[in-house]
Amino acid sequence: MFGQDREQLRRFFIQVWQRDRAGEALAGVERIIAQVIRQHPEYHALLDDPEATDRDFGVADGETNPFLHMGMHIALAEQLQSDRPAGIRELHQTLGRRLGDPHEAEHQMMECLGQALWEAQRAQRPPDEQAYLECVRRLAGKPGLVK
Repeated sequence: MFGQDREQLRRFFIQVWQRDRAGEALAGVERIIAQVIRQHPEYHALLDDPEATDRDFGVADGETNPFLHMGMHIALAEQLQSDRPAGIRELHQTLGRRLGDPHEAEHQMMECLGQALWEAQRAQRPPDEQAYLECVRRLAGKPGLVK
């Protein structure tokens, strides 16, 4: 999405947040990022800290990496916009209705996406879209319905 530089990516999040709060016009992915940030007020103070670009977030310490979390929301937003993999948009809508909250549906879908990405990285191959979709289908209560 923005390259491989962690600090550059984090600076971009911070800049988008600053521009959004200043009422500046945002375009493309900036709008998606701003929307995701607005949905996560628990990260606002972090995004106001210019030193956040250097911080490590230890899973062993029970910390969630807010930049990874928001990045997963952005990845899902892009999937939903393009309906790629095919059927993901319908599954998100179904899960969102079942849970009564589309944002919570994304949080649950992130578990499937994270698993697919982890397995792909471990096997050094592209993510298995079908396994990812099947995981989301199970969450939505529709195993095997989407091709």
